[in-house]
Amino acid sequence: MNGKNKKSPIVKVMSFNIAHGLGMDGIVDLEKTAQVIEDSCATIIALQEVDRHFSARSSFVDQVGWLSERLGMYAAYGANMDVAPLDSERPNQQYGNVILSKYPIKYSENHLLTQVYCPFGNNEQRGILETVIEVDGNYVSVFNTHLALKDEELEVSVDEILAITEKSHFPRIIAGDFNAPASNVHVQKLTRHFRDAFLKMKRGDAYTYPAPYANKETGEIFRPATRIDYIFADHYLDVVQAAVIETAVSDHLPIAVDMILSNVKVSDQVYARKARVTV
Repeated sequence: MNGKNKKSPIVKVMSFNIAHGLGMDGIVDLEKTAQVIEDSCATIIALQEVDRHFSARSSFVDQVGWLSERLGMYAAYGANMDVAPLDSERPNQQYGNVILSKYPIKYSENHLLTQVYCPFGNNEQRGILETVIEVDGNYVSVFNTHLALKDEELEVSVDEILAITEKSHFPRIIAGDFNAPASNVHVQKLTRHFRDAFLKMKRGDAYTYPAPYANKETGEIFRPATRIDYIFADHYLDVVQAAVIETAVSDHLPIAVDMILSNVKVSDQVYARKARVTV
């Protein structure tokens, strides 16, 4: 086929807060998480709440390496929590975000975001993981984040995310758990710069939290009631399909979007100075 007539590639991007593999049934089962990802046929996956030798809750497993090997994908990790263990022979206890990709990850950097402390509630360190992925000779910047519940910190984080993503040379995709509905003023600020893939497909009612589940022991019934997980993209990236995947392997529902990448090719020299991948 003539190179000039070559079609732009289509990628399926997933965002999924996996809660370290903890299902709505209270059982940690990373294989079930992997099956959901595998069945989705997603080719670029942004995962939040991923443990790496973190604690007994996930059996000190390197979930990044395990998922990468299980799914046969490249991986980049952003550890927002990185704690030295009590046992000096163990690796650091880490917790953060992962990007898995069918395509080569050419560059990776984790950006820690500014914390806004409060005397009560969760003061967890947040971050945004940046990658450059090569898709059939085209480069795309994919970002993955998990933001705070505090509105004051969300405001600061969104401003920092806009500053970080603005520096990209490539088409941009932002995925993650923003812990805020689409009506939130800070989420709306993002939509002035990026396209909300689900709004583009008129799926603003595609709720992602909590995952549907009926607890037979307590009689509690959970149903999705809000949309706090998103995939944003540059306005010129063509979103052609968006879906919420129903599962109970986490307290969040995964979302997936098919989009056409603009046929942007950039010389290796443009990112050669940044060619570092962290896994």
